[in-house]
Amino acid sequence: MRALGPIGRILGAFLCGVLAAAALPPIHALPALLAFAVLLLLVRRTPSRAGAFLVGWAFGFGWFLAGLYWVGIAFYADAERFGSLAVPAVLLLAAFLAILPGLACLAVTWRSWISVRAQALALAVAWVAAELARGALGLRFPWNPVAIVWAGSDAMLQSVAWIGQWGLGLLTVATATLFAAVVDGHGARRWIFPGIGVAVLALLLGAGTLRLSASHGLAAQPAELRIVQGNVSQDLKWDDARRAEWLRRHLELTVRPETVEPNAVIWPETAVPYQLERDANAREAVAAVAPSGGYLLTGGNRYNLDVEPPTASNSLFAIDGEGRIDGRYDKVDLVPFGEFLPFRPILSLIGLRKVTEGTLDFVPGPGRRTMALPGLPPFSPLICYEAIFPADAAPLDPRPTWLLNVTNDAWFGKSSGPYQHLAMARLRAIEEGLPLVRAANTGISAVIDAYGRVTASLLLGEAGVIDAVLPGALAAPPPIRRWHVWITAALMLVTIGTSLWVEARANWQAKHSRYSGLWR
Repeated sequence: MRALGPIGRILGAFLCGVLAAAALPPIHALPALLAFAVLLLLVRRTPSRAGAFLVGWAFGFGWFLAGLYWVGIAFYADAERFGSLAVPAVLLLAAFLAILPGLACLAVTWRSWISVRAQALALAVAWVAAELARGALGLRFPWNPVAIVWAGSDAMLQSVAWIGQWGLGLLTVATATLFAAVVDGHGARRWIFPGIGVAVLALLLGAGTLRLSASHGLAAQPAELRIVQGNVSQDLKWDDARRAEWLRRHLELTVRPETVEPNAVIWPETAVPYQLERDANAREAVAAVAPSGGYLLTGGNRYNLDVEPPTASNSLFAIDGEGRIDGRYDKVDLVPFGEFLPFRPILSLIGLRKVTEGTLDFVPGPGRRTMALPGLPPFSPLICYEAIFPADAAPLDPRPTWLLNVTNDAWFGKSSGPYQHLAMARLRAIEEGLPLVRAANTGISAVIDAYGRVTASLLLGEAGVIDAVLPGALAAPPPIRRWHVWITAALMLVTIGTSLWVEARANWQAKHSRYSGLWR
């Protein structure tokens, strides 16, 4: 590393970012997180603050490029219009998001650190602060928080109930980054701080195992559900000549032979390619397969042509056997460039358009809500992207008893995107203490219990149904749901306080002849 010039450090940081992304679903290569330790070493060996920013930016560029490559697949749903934009769009997205990791690395050069251990803890706090800025504080894109690297372990994910995804991410990055002390430390004591980090994670794993061992007495809710996964290719989904075929596929899957009639049938996001509020024939077809005395819950687009300018909404409809729309939820968190074109007056002049069907921008709904339908336990709908926002999946009053996530991950093909999306949805179940039912167009449809465990699922790219009893809900939400801001702030303050204390000890010992190297 000492021999690397500026270009070599930037290239090395980029490769480390790509490597670190291998810890994300579906690979879960956790040792790849040691790339964070290499990142810190590169920052420490960079003489200027501008150079530190570029090293952090390069790491972030690699992390986001490898973690979000699948975004480019969405552009091939309409290859003629958007295919040429796929590669530039992914590169620009990764380059833009990488600014925050760059700022995180810049932030930890505000002083000359004696202790690599202290700087490692500071970098972990800065990384999580960057995740917060990306997700909760403005950019509204909290995709791939570090916490989901643990999605392969039900027990480890339980810590989200106590410290949230930001807290788990903080401890994960801190532990990985502390391994830089093995290189920059002295003697056998250089393993102490990384060992403490591993021990803390092991304690969380043990506590999560105990939590799961006490979870078996949770009674199921009185609702039978049928989840339909139609597996419709996105490039054909809105083909006028085949819309009836896609609707018929969902109808046929819904009425397959059954032993118990469900209380609700659930179709994915935009499963009905017609305007349900205006198309009586489409409503009649859907009502014909709705459960007797129950509902068919389906996604569909809604257009309001009676206002100027006209508006569109990405909605969930509850339709009964008489063809009545008994409830509707309009999506709140919309995807920039996917469902609306930001800065439309300017960007439209250079030919940019949103990539979803139609020319109208979608408008957000009024907010999260608990839907209460007679004969069905009350639930909170989440349409696609809305399942990735932490501690914001459901109202606290009135609190629902389950979460319903309808999505269309066909945009991303057979890639890592749907696996990452599922992992984040599981975090919502743990935070809320509620089961989550997920209906996806091409996968991964799943039933997830209140502890984030997948109890039933359909594979990516598979057409079929899941028949399941609705799992039980916890009597009250876990602490993180009500106190996530304070818990996250407290963890970050404790970590930065520990960092400054370790640095102060290193400074004190550096002035004495008996310096042991422990704090450095």
